[in-house]
Amino acid sequence: MCLPQPATAYLEHPSWGSVAYFHLDRLAEEQTGTFGERIAETGAEAVIDLTCYTQQSAEQLVQALRGRVSHLLHCGTIWVHGHSTIVPTTEEQPRRPFGDYGVRKATVERWLFEQWKESEFPITILHPGHLVGPGWAPINPQGNFNTNVFAALMHGAEVQIPNSGMETVHHVHAEDVACAFLLALQHRATALGQSFHVVSASALTLHGYAEQMAEYFNQPPRLRFVPWEEWKQGVSEKDAATTADHIRHSPNCSIQKARSLLGYEPRYSSLQAVQESVDWLVQNGVVS
Repeated sequence: MCLPQPATAYLEHPSWGSVAYFHLDRLAEEQTGTFGERIAETGAEAVIDLTCYTQQSAEQLVQALRGRVSHLLHCGTIWVHGHSTIVPTTEEQPRRPFGDYGVRKATVERWLFEQWKESEFPITILHPGHLVGPGWAPINPQGNFNTNVFAALMHGAEVQIPNSGMETVHHVHAEDVACAFLLALQHRATALGQSFHVVSASALTLHGYAEQMAEYFNQPPRLRFVPWEEWKQGVSEKDAATTADHIRHSPNCSIQKARSLLGYEPRYSSLQAVQESVDWLVQNGVVS
């Protein structure tokens, strides 16, 4: 297994003792045209790519791995869908991405599947939602990463929610994402040439999310719903931009395909994943 750098394991486990590490600067290696070959030289049977953001990056890796790897698993994003139309969104719905990140990732996905169709290059793409887990700040009930929102809910203070709070977010615990990649490896024949959503079983509305988190803290929800133009004046420019991106997408994705073809069954609901993450933030003084 190749990991990006020698580092402390996210979770301790005896298996890490059998992992060989080496450190590559992907950007620098790609600029010299050597990244793909460096990965191919490991002799890996399967490669999991978590950090590919452009078609050029994908091209360099695929060209080096042709005929030398039995499975390339690419980490995509549910942002490839753009805004929701029919929900829950399935993998088969047309892609209408917007924003730099979503457009670039959709372009990579399209090119990778062209390689599968043209030459059966062994590709599988997994699309995670909003990643959470201990040590991470989750997307909050306002649709941004400001941890003060959780602190306000914890203390029973008022939280302003943009619009009517009916926009959605769709979290997934990092452990469930890791399990999905393992399942795709184990079910290689079924997974080849396919994409799969990797999210919790159900999305959350911002309104319901805020209420449930207040209840988790044994507080009555004190929520005020504010029109967008007024709401954004009360937060930082960064938070407003992040919220705008999330409520414009309002993801709500189906996991039926991953369930039926891979046996994917997330251990965490959206709320359970967020609550575990927020507990860690409280224990480590980030939320107080």
